[in-house]
Amino acid sequence: MSSIKVVTNILKVNDELTQQNKKLMDEKGLYVINLMSSPGSGKTSILEKVIAKLKDEVKIAVIEGDLYTTKDAERIEAHGVQVVQINTEGGCHLDGQMIRNALSHLNLDETNLLIIENVGNLICPASFELGEDLIITVLSTTEGNDKPLKYPRMFEKSEIVILNKVDLVPYTNFNKDEFHKDIQEINPKANIIETSCVTGQGIDELCSWLKEKISISNPV
Repeated sequence: MSSIKVVTNILKVNDELTQQNKKLMDEKGLYVINLMSSPGSGKTSILEKVIAKLKDEVKIAVIEGDLYTTKDAERIEAHGVQVVQINTEGGCHLDGQMIRNALSHLNLDETNLLIIENVGNLICPASFELGEDLIITVLSTTEGNDKPLKYPRMFEKSEIVILNKVDLVPYTNFNKDEFHKDIQEINPKANIIETSCVTGQGIDELCSWLKEKISISNPV
């Protein structure tokens, strides 16, 4: 069997499982975010800030994806929201079967917003849909502004691109003008939000944007 056929079959199976998951999540009225980035971008810190801002207004649940350990899930659980940890044990992305298993451990009737924090990787997660309503990709200034052109597919699929750790720009060679230009060329519809978990910059803007999306998805 050729490698092309094997990859095609894997993606087909994932799509079928994802459609089943999506049907369940829609029936439960969930707004689902697939949060992606490379390792160390600060997406867990951003998630903590968002949860702290929104948890009194929105019923949030989190699926944490990582290769090993439960460290990120423990950080999220400390904020008093539902969380399930998925350890891929070397796998570079989450898939439909993993999400199906995780959903069975959450009280979906007590959830409005489901955030899936994918495994830190700028390549594999972009190929596996999870039934999300929104893809957010996080890039930190410490990674360099060349990443969107090197890994375009993830940025092409993102409705929001978060540029994190903007407080560190003076200490890096990150070129924000080039970054904005590259994102505009790759995905002109993407909304770029600049954030810092140290200063709090951009967190209110991100939360307002998310609340608007949730209200549109679940009108009163």
